[in-house]
Amino acid sequence: MKFRWLISAGEFFELLRPTALALASLLSIWVLASARRRGFRLYAALLWALGTAFLPFVVLPLYLIVLIYLREAGRRRPRSTTGDESEPDPGSRAIVGGHRFLIPFVYGIVLLLLTGGYLYRDYNSVDAHLARAMQAKLKGQPSRTVSEYRQALALEDNPHTHKLLGLELAETNQWDEAIKEFRLAERGGEPDELLPFRVAKALEATQQSAGALQEYRKFLASSACQQTIPDERCTAAGIRVAQLERASNATAGRQ
Repeated sequence: MKFRWLISAGEFFELLRPTALALASLLSIWVLASARRRGFRLYAALLWALGTAFLPFVVLPLYLIVLIYLREAGRRRPRSTTGDESEPDPGSRAIVGGHRFLIPFVYGIVLLLLTGGYLYRDYNSVDAHLARAMQAKLKGQPSRTVSEYRQALALEDNPHTHKLLGLELAETNQWDEAIKEFRLAERGGEPDELLPFRVAKALEATQQSAGALQEYRKFLASSACQQTIPDERCTAAGIRVAQLERASNATAGRQ
């Protein structure tokens, strides 16, 4: 029995991070409103709020501990019984109360906008596209994988990404596009020594035998095939070179 609702650890993290940021923002707004309501100075309330936004699991418990301490201290403080205390003017109290909630409201709007902007930018970053491409590949979604690689390349022209896109296109038999991406990876300086072998396979698939023969020879001359224990593909490349050379000589003989 397959559970299609199960998600990978990477996808879970991608869902958890925006939720955690949104929750931290809401807690920060609450701390600012709470601190202002309890008479904290503006700079102190802002410090508590910003600390909660960046380190919610550290600052929020400290803030709650401070509130508990202040409440207990207020209970132990003897109340005045002289009756000389004057009642504050209701109009001035309303103005102060309005300002206390205006600042948290403005702060909340700004903080949520900044959080939303950060999440949007992060979701559309190169690293995010590459991560989603990897997840799509693991799930067997070639069209989405190709789309994510193309979006990453639209943001940053990277030879390694060109190679990854070429590999994905080759797996879906889009040989012409794969050759184009492999060439771009080569010109960009991608250090993968298997690139000539991959280009040769793609050229063979498009009936470009002469070009494939040249790429196989280039691969055989690379350090991948010159080392003490050569890459296993070197044997296959040598066989294909011999076969292509025989086919080329036979064609030339018939002419």
